[in-house]
Amino acid sequence: MNFSDVIKKSVMEGFQNNDISTFRICIVLGISFIIATYIFFIYRAMTKSTFYSKSFNISTAIIAVVTAGIILAMQSNIVVSLGMVGALSIVRFRTAIKDPMDLLFLFWSIGTGIICGAGLFEIAFILAAVITIGIFLLDKLPVRKAPFLLVVNGSKMDMEPKLTELLKQYAKYYKIKSRNITKTGCDMIIELRTEHEKELIDKVAAIEEIETLSLLSHDGEVRG
Repeated sequence: MNFSDVIKKSVMEGFQNNDISTFRICIVLGISFIIATYIFFIYRAMTKSTFYSKSFNISTAIIAVVTAGIILAMQSNIVVSLGMVGALSIVRFRTAIKDPMDLLFLFWSIGTGIICGAGLFEIAFILAAVITIGIFLLDKLPVRKAPFLLVVNGSKMDMEPKLTELLKQYAKYYKIKSRNITKTGCDMIIELRTEHEKELIDKVAAIEEIETLSLLSHDGEVRG
């Protein structure tokens, strides 16, 4: 018997001696489902998306149970194990992840399924606690206020000196990002930082040459 035969025999014996009982399957999938439900509620509490997708949240949570079942199947049979590796290697998921937090919850769910499938339930519970504390703690940390975008549409070019004079008074910082000049007027986009949003809007709106204006933050919320 050569070295490769020894390796092959040990691998086959390892899978043959790893019969999984129905009780163990129920325990693994049950605990995976409990943690998946916990992930579901944490995602619902943390998501800041206006268009909350319940179907995405359900899918994210149930991925943990599916992954745990796959790990159990791979432990019980070498044929299934090799088949799963081959199948998963050619699968391509093309759903766009719009929020980085969604990616975090996907990895959390997949990791939970792998850990529970391996029978390391304590790690799964501790991981859930640590991730929850980390998410809520980091979410409470103060961040620098995002700059605004001032979008101005004017009927005459001579509005710009008046506008820049107001920006010097009411903005800590400003920079003209875009200037579009036509025969009928001028459109400008200006990035700025200010703590006097209401005063700035009122003063800019009072300029006779300005027809419309909008003050937006970088998250897309309209401020004025």
